[in-house]
Amino acid sequence: MKHKPSIDPRHHPERIDIPDRVEAASAAPDDAPANVVVDCGWGRVLFGQTFADTQMLAAEMQNEDPGRRDIALYAADPHVLLSYAPQELFLDPSHTFRLQLDDYAASDWQPERFEVVSLATRAQAEAAAWLYMKWEMIPPGVDFVGRMHESDVVHYWIARDKADGAVLGVVQGLDHVAAFDDPQGGSSLWALAVDPQAPYPGIGEALVRCVAEAFKARGRAFLDLSVMHNNVKAIALYEKLGFKRLPVFSIKNRNAFNETLFLGPQPEEELGPYATIITDEARRRGIGVEVLDAEADYFALTLGGRRIVCRQALTELTTAVAMSRCDDKEVTRRLLERAGLRVPQQMRVDDMDAAKAFLSRLGRVVVKPARGEQGAGIAVDVRDEQTVEHAIVDARHICATVLLEEFVEGEDLRIIVIGYEVVAAAVRRPPSVVGTGRHTVRQLIQALSRRRRAATSGESTIPLDGETERCVRLGGYGLDDVLPAGTALLVRKTANLHTGGTIHDVTPELHPALAEAAIAAARAIDIPVTGIDLLVPSVSGPEYAIIEANERPGLANHEPQPTAERFVDLLFPQTANRESLT
Repeated sequence: MKHKPSIDPRHHPERIDIPDRVEAASAAPDDAPANVVVDCGWGRVLFGQTFADTQMLAAEMQNEDPGRRDIALYAADPHVLLSYAPQELFLDPSHTFRLQLDDYAASDWQPERFEVVSLATRAQAEAAAWLYMKWEMIPPGVDFVGRMHESDVVHYWIARDKADGAVLGVVQGLDHVAAFDDPQGGSSLWALAVDPQAPYPGIGEALVRCVAEAFKARGRAFLDLSVMHNNVKAIALYEKLGFKRLPVFSIKNRNAFNETLFLGPQPEEELGPYATIITDEARRRGIGVEVLDAEADYFALTLGGRRIVCRQALTELTTAVAMSRCDDKEVTRRLLERAGLRVPQQMRVDDMDAAKAFLSRLGRVVVKPARGEQGAGIAVDVRDEQTVEHAIVDARHICATVLLEEFVEGEDLRIIVIGYEVVAAAVRRPPSVVGTGRHTVRQLIQALSRRRRAATSGESTIPLDGETERCVRLGGYGLDDVLPAGTALLVRKTANLHTGGTIHDVTPELHPALAEAAIAAARAIDIPVTGIDLLVPSVSGPEYAIIEANERPGLANHEPQPTAERFVDLLFPQTANRESLT
């Protein structure tokens, strides 16, 4: 459709009062544009009130392009619409909310560390597409976003870090008046996404407020949005800002992207994200999935006469010997050292005097249980005898055998090796908070932990334990101190995802020597799927020290690298897309 010129911002349609319930959009005048469809990049919005013929609306919904996600909104009779194509269409389990812009008041709060601006460059469009992919949303094409600079209908705003210009969030808005002379003077908000690893609070709220204020300045009467019925946190935000629920329903197509919405709960949905990323890829290829124990993430994949039992990325292809080698960090280090790979100095804690002598010689050490996972019981950058003693006691709660290891400066690098080929590399960074001048360190940690939990389906959280308190003290603060505005504070030394760390893809920058070291480590342990952890001065240089190997590496959070695809290739090579492997 052609984009109409912006209307006079002084135009203000008659206000619609909404107490507890709101009337759906009424039919447009006879001379208004008919059958209005707006391309949003991720799919089309079909404005139901502009379709006089419900059967025609149903037919237009079925013209959805592959890989897109169309939505029909404001249909006068959704039940009748469904009756025309019951096998192709379904009622979306989302709520519609409306904010009356006459009543909306701008907030006095202004973010200090980021700003919300119109999306203006190709680099910003690429960063926005990356955010959408992180949330498994359909990203609009970069060229599409670029063309929207000339549109009065489709608008994009981003949240941008003031320090480095990084895109922290993105949102899309539609101007209904510019689209079809909407007699109700409406607008709507779509495709809100915030970087799950953003260090600052309030990004989503700032983006929503920006859209509301922009459309209010244009003289629009209301701002509508659609949100999944079970997205409790988003709904709480919208209600806090004054949105009220509408008796308006949306219709979508029964496509692969929408499967979880119309098929109902599936056994695989009870699996965690590290198993789900694999089962989703398997199902996409027609491989059978059988959930054996959802709580522990056990499942079986079956194709033809081949059946393989998995626990996340651990499969029957990994031998018990290889698993035991990875399970014991002391054994892992010896194997890698004998293979000629660089590893930190290490000792087993048999008596405290030897441990203190080790600390005295090196100055800074890591205390870790010989067995364990997800960063449990590990203390990093320990510098004094009293802290070493406490850390050893904590580590023994995880495993009776405790190791002291040389502290090595550098970035925490995880390399995923599948079938003795490097598939992904990512730098893991420990969690840090940024002061607001109003909140205590404890409150900032709790807020960041909530965001990390939401972004990782509960996998990542920052424990308020002795190790966190120690790291905060190293930074010169206490948990109940108010952190000055703009001050960044590291709250954990370990970068493990499960204790609040963030993960950043660096595969294109990986130095060949690091890739070779990771492959050599996997061969030394003789394990087909592993995550090799290294400390490196730079991912683009050859220097490294290998600190661990993981027999069950998490394959999620490595976007855009095809970790799940390569994992299923290994198990069922006949299903591999050979072109993608070359």
